[in-house]
Amino acid sequence: MSRKLLLWLTWGLFVIYAFGFAPPNQPDTFALIQNLSTGNFAGINPLIIALFNIMGVIPLLYSCFLYSDGQMQKIPAWFFAIGSFGVGAFALLPYLALRQPNPLFAGEKNGWLKLWDSRLTGGLIAIGAIALLTYGITQGDWADFVQQWQTSRFVHVMSLDFCLLCLLFPFLLADDMTRRGLTDRRIFWAVTLVPLLGALAYVVLRPPLSPEKATPGEPIMQS
Repeated sequence: MSRKLLLWLTWGLFVIYAFGFAPPNQPDTFALIQNLSTGNFAGINPLIIALFNIMGVIPLLYSCFLYSDGQMQKIPAWFFAIGSFGVGAFALLPYLALRQPNPLFAGEKNGWLKLWDSRLTGGLIAIGAIALLTYGITQGDWADFVQQWQTSRFVHVMSLDFCLLCLLFPFLLADDMTRRGLTDRRIFWAVTLVPLLGALAYVVLRPPLSPEKATPGEPIMQS
């Protein structure tokens, strides 16, 4: 099965499941989303708080890949990057399916690209994500979370969305590594086999993108 077919199939099944088979919406879902969005966290399970907020951090992490990748794509990466803040993998999967293999970087590295290429940006994202993970895991009520996961469409789909986003980085990683002159497959597999944390470490440690490193090299993975 080709990557594109796999990605479209994943997207289609996720949409069908989320709206057709996931647990039903609860009457208090809108109020919960409103409280989470405004920082009114009183009485909300810390696991739900952490999960909701990390779903805003992960799109920032993807932006560290998407904007440089989109430089040589016919489709606008910014559109999908912005969309991922609202609907997560529902927006990201179509981009991954539509994009073409892109192991080269050409054009000007402007201020916007420099921002997302910066190790400082990667470090701030990593600190935020790890802090939220630590808070949710250590302070959360797991029994309550399981109960909400089984009964609330919002919590259920958001959790699955989180898992998907953690697993989709390899579809951008190989080309990003090649653009930076990184050809060691062990790096690819180290990042891939440690979901989310591997990608966080990668954006902190990866060499900067520059014309000197935008060389074809040997592809990390075949597209």
